[in-house]
Amino acid sequence: MTRPDSIRMFEKLFLASIALGIVNMIISFGDTQATLADDPATAQLGSGFAIFIGLFVLGVNLLFWFFIARKASNIAKWILVVFTVLGLVMLPGTLATLSGFALILSLLVTALQLAAIVFLFKQDAKEWFAGKRRPKREHDTDVRMR
Repeated sequence: MTRPDSIRMFEKLFLASIALGIVNMIISFGDTQATLADDPATAQLGSGFAIFIGLFVLGVNLLFWFFIARKASNIAKWILVVFTVLGLVMLPGTLATLSGFALILSLLVTALQLAAIVFLFKQDAKEWFAGKRRPKREHDTDVRMR
């Protein structure tokens, strides 16, 4: 089944948000380490913990991308929506710990993720998640033998 335009747009925006998130993680790694070191509950975890969390989040996001954009998983779509809403609720507290370029990147990552999710609710995406075939576009050719 051909992936609809909305799913392809979701994919581009979501992968862009992941890439920007990686850049943000690298740029703000020193600040993350300092924050962990300042809190007695996390001081002994060290930088390995921050790296693990970053890689874990990256892995989860790539799984969401794969199951939504490639496997048409409606369950993955809704789990991503729930996680995104929870992230929005926690966003003010997260932003309060950031400054400068990391703050701007975090806002851009959030905006890209929200824009990507909007495309999951377009009509062609709804039909794709439901397993319905999209109608052929005018420039598609019929390759079946007559």
